[in-house]
Amino acid sequence: MLKRLTGNIGERESAAFRLHLGYSVIDGMMRGALIMNEFVFIKSLQGTSYQLGVLFQFTVIVLIFSIFFNELLRRSRNKKRLLRKAAFLTHLPLLLLILFPKDHMSLPEQSLYHYAFLIIFLIYHLSRPLVFPTINLLLKNNYRLEIFGSLYSIATSVNKAMMLLTTFFYGLLLDHDPYAFAYVFPTLGLLGIFSIFLLSRISYVEEKTGTLSRSFMDSVKGSLKNLVRILRFNASYRDYEIGFMFYGFAFMSTKAVITLFYKEELDLNYSSVAFYQNGFNILAIVLLPVFGKLLGKTDPRRFVILTYTSLALYIFFIGFTEYFPYYTDIWEIQLYYFLLLAIIFKGIFVSTMSLSWSIGSSYFCSREEAGDYQSVHLTLTGIRAIFAPLVGVMFYELLNFSGTFAIAIFSLVGAITLMSWSYKNRSLNKIG
Repeated sequence: MLKRLTGNIGERESAAFRLHLGYSVIDGMMRGALIMNEFVFIKSLQGTSYQLGVLFQFTVIVLIFSIFFNELLRRSRNKKRLLRKAAFLTHLPLLLLILFPKDHMSLPEQSLYHYAFLIIFLIYHLSRPLVFPTINLLLKNNYRLEIFGSLYSIATSVNKAMMLLTTFFYGLLLDHDPYAFAYVFPTLGLLGIFSIFLLSRISYVEEKTGTLSRSFMDSVKGSLKNLVRILRFNASYRDYEIGFMFYGFAFMSTKAVITLFYKEELDLNYSSVAFYQNGFNILAIVLLPVFGKLLGKTDPRRFVILTYTSLALYIFFIGFTEYFPYYTDIWEIQLYYFLLLAIIFKGIFVSTMSLSWSIGSSYFCSREEAGDYQSVHLTLTGIRAIFAPLVGVMFYELLNFSGTFAIAIFSLVGAITLMSWSYKNRSLNKIG
């Protein structure tokens, strides 16, 4: 079957793909469970709104360390061993969740569990800036260019399918036992270590790095100077990233608040949250190839206007549900009519943003500079994560849901306006 999908595949490629596929299955399970994590934190563990903001913040703020981890990976003479160490250090703390209380009666005077939960998942997310680049490195050394896309897309599709299935069944399990996370994540933590060990078995010949002329910190400083240079001299790319700062603020400032909205305003159960999460993800998977073709023919600044508009409409219809909270119960799932409309726009947003966020920056530079430009993009994503989630919670405390959503939509209008102006007044890759 694999040969029918990819054509002539070699023995080495086949061996690497089996290991990559095994990793993708387990990683999809982990991602599916993590989708419910923020709702679990406030509904089962009764965390505070600011703690919820910090929990989301940790998923993104680790990207600030991308420059450090990239340099560490580049200098490592045994990348497989580095990968295995990262697996143990970042996944083993998940086993501590088995010690958490199994009922709400134990929680009110045990706020230390909230902080322990936050620290455990901060450590887990620290694996991302190291594991993801290593995956690409290992695969590029084993897959021929002409079948790389086919093999990678198959593994990604399996990953997404496992993510959707895990979210669905985990939601049902949480409705039966709201403290199921206490044994689900320890199990997934062990499986996660195993999956990274599978990755480390992929054949890879270490390059001889020779003597490095600069120290680690000098190399990091050089990367930071390069970041400033790119933003200073590539005006069209600078506009693009400023637009992303406006967008990123809107997205990050409402992420935790929307989770609070699900609990405080709508009182959703876990199955309903899982349904809405899967709904927009399924739509995004279907739309991804369509928008992928569109991006190839469109200036990224015009393309991202669609992304920002769909996010603004998603936030608008979420907020609209507060004033028109009409719904139907189907199989214990609360189907709010305006939430159904919101997830359509969320699906459009996710499918277009996954392209804009991943490869949009490459349109502003030469092929050789693509890595540097994406590094700038990741670092700026981490920087806005320092303040945006907590500022969003602060707005919620001061202005309630409607005021927070209105500020986010206004920020997105600013991003749309800037992208439109930049497209009309600056040519792509214009320097100066």
